[in-house]
Amino acid sequence: MENELISTGKTVEAALKSAAGQLGIEVDQLKYEVIAEAKKGFLGIGEVPAKVRILVPNHKNDAGEQFIETLLKNMDIHADVQVDEAEDGSKEIRIYGEEASVLIGHHGDTLEALQYLVNLAANKKAKQDESKEYTRIHVDIEDYRTRRADTLRALARRMADKVQRYGRSMALEPMPAYERRIIHAEIQQIEGVTTHSIGNENNRRVVVSKQK
Repeated sequence: MENELISTGKTVEAALKSAAGQLGIEVDQLKYEVIAEAKKGFLGIGEVPAKVRILVPNHKNDAGEQFIETLLKNMDIHADVQVDEAEDGSKEIRIYGEEASVLIGHHGDTLEALQYLVNLAANKKAKQDESKEYTRIHVDIEDYRTRRADTLRALARRMADKVQRYGRSMALEPMPAYERRIIHAEIQQIEGVTTHSIGNENNRRVVVSKQK
């Protein structure tokens, strides 16, 4: 669903620039329709300003999407951005395009940083005004999170099998928190093995052990 904003100016370009300033976005990001072209009139009499209708997406929290689109533009990355809203009010922003893969990073560390910044940008007003609703935003690029989750679940099962076979604990490589949660959840479904985490901050890793 979209709302409308009517903007006027001495020229169509001026009307668009005024609207972009009000919305806090770039002119080339506007979806608009020219309602009336400007007319100069005679000696200032009968002068008519240009009028445009701006289509404004009615998102609860579109600042996050704008943040991503501006970032992609500034980095000269050509990609498509899709936004879906979940029943719990959270949002899923999916970015598709081979050039966008550079924003994934090693094991998704750059993607995690991007998601953190998007949430900060999208919920800035919520922090300043308690009446504003906080919206959790999940960001994915080229379905990386889905593919990575499948890989981690398979890894968890292999590690559980080795622990049961050899009877000794095994530690995985350091992982971000959301990846460790996937490992923990998968191991919980396997009888005879358990998990715990060791290490600090970026060096934190999951250890798979036999259940006592």
